[in-house]
Amino acid sequence: MAELWVCQLGRVRYAEALTLQERLRERRQEGAIPDVLLLLEHDPVYTRGRRTGAAELPFSEDWYSAHGIEVFDVDRGGKATYHGPGQLVGYPIAQLGNSIIGFLRAIEASIVAALAGEGIDARGADDRPTGVWVGDRKIASLGIHVARGVSTHGFAVNVENDLTPFEWIVPCGIEGVQMTSVARETGRVECMSCFRKRIAFEFAQALGARQRLVSPARLAQALGTLIGA
Repeated sequence: MAELWVCQLGRVRYAEALTLQERLRERRQEGAIPDVLLLLEHDPVYTRGRRTGAAELPFSEDWYSAHGIEVFDVDRGGKATYHGPGQLVGYPIAQLGNSIIGFLRAIEASIVAALAGEGIDARGADDRPTGVWVGDRKIASLGIHVARGVSTHGFAVNVENDLTPFEWIVPCGIEGVQMTSVARETGRVECMSCFRKRIAFEFAQALGARQRLVSPARLAQALGTLIGA
């Protein structure tokens, strides 16, 4: 059975996470490491995917900066979204098979299963844009980039984060979409620790892999450099 390294990084600035993903992608392309799932939280940031339209961030970058939110243009698919503390972000650095859509559906299935463990009845895209939904409310967003068969970027699940910043953009390019979170759906305030474990287990199951928890230090050793350097 293939191995999946799972590394919990805590809170990481978005630019640092991008650099780390690029380093890991190179090592995965070389076959030096197995598939990796990074689990982390970000400082407040809006990211614009390749298909983001100008109207999706209606205010200026200076306005967002004044509210403590950075703006990044990235090479993933999808449109504009928000990341912030209390939201669980997962970056799978994974060697894909023949189907990118199949990989996205596997991510969705793992999120749906993890949410079911929290007592939340969610579902994947089906006839909706890619992501995970609770009724007509969106709880998770997906967007990946694939280079030489290896993925970067990934998914973001609203767990216990402030949802207000979603109101200042057109999230995922969907006008009028209502965002929700694990905390809002369950009424529980502290749910991150438990949910982080659930998603790691379910993602490994979806890939048919054996989960192995690795520390940031072990990951840095595999890269031959210091994480964040």
